[in-house]
Amino acid sequence: MEEKEIEQKGFEELMAELKEIVESLEDKDLPLEKAISMFEEGMKISKRCSELLNQAEKRVKILLRDQDTGKILEKDFEEEISP
Repeated sequence: MEEKEIEQKGFEELMAELKEIVESLEDKDLPLEKAISMFEEGMKISKRCSELLNQAEKRVKILLRDQDTGKILEKDFEEEISP
């Protein structure tokens, strides 16, 4: 699969393809060259999935109700989980 194809697919679809690759790699009868090729493709897909997760994480907002005013406050996900 080409990089452009990978970029056009959604997270769930990519994860399904990654699962198929992993299952194929677990097959002990797979020729070495085929296994390496599939591993490389899996790494590309894994990288794209990671990028998509990072993008989603940046969009996540945690809504908190201010104890004093009762108003809802928005905070970035990263701000909330940082020590």
